[in-house]
Amino acid sequence: MTFGEFVFYAFSAVLIIAALSVITARNPVHAVLCMVLCFFTTAGLWLLLRAEFLAIVLVLVYVGAVMVLFLFVIMMLDINMARLREGFWNYLPLGVLVALLLVAEMAIVLGGGYFGLSGSPPPPPLPAGYSNTRELGRLVYTEYVYPFEIAAVILLVAIVAAIALTLRRRKQTKYIDPARQINVRRQDRVRMVSMPPEKKERGGERGTEG
Repeated sequence: MTFGEFVFYAFSAVLIIAALSVITARNPVHAVLCMVLCFFTTAGLWLLLRAEFLAIVLVLVYVGAVMVLFLFVIMMLDINMARLREGFWNYLPLGVLVALLLVAEMAIVLGGGYFGLSGSPPPPPLPAGYSNTRELGRLVYTEYVYPFEIAAVILLVAIVAAIALTLRRRKQTKYIDPARQINVRRQDRVRMVSMPPEKKERGGERGTEG
């Protein structure tokens, strides 16, 4: 066994254990931390496959942004875990069926070369100056430019829809209207009041005191 194979099997074992911990952890914070470990080990596997760009994007986007956001939201919200786990056993058969189908598909894809299920020839060896980042950029902006733009439009529509769903105007909410602030007049905000000064007589005060 070479060193690369040893690292691959070690990272794969850590990834499987961390993935199982995500769905079995009772504490949601621990589940998020296990998912972060899953992303890091997946990035390591992609580095072994010479997909440096995908590994860096996975760490920067998912670990550095998405998972940190999930962690802050979970820690700030008071989540009732007992209520969330009420219907767990009802969906367990469907979840096991989907998991078995995924395992079978992955076994067919990954073990096709060993069992003769893959009819396509093995890919040719890569040249010395090959860069997967350059090749990925070339494919995205040449052959797959229209699917890439369609995916970008779908994500933009999803972002706008999420903002529209969460935008609620409440009467109790106090907000600032810049247009009304600019169009305001002095007469509407400031009122000059003239009050005569009050003078007290010292003699009267002394007589009262006596």
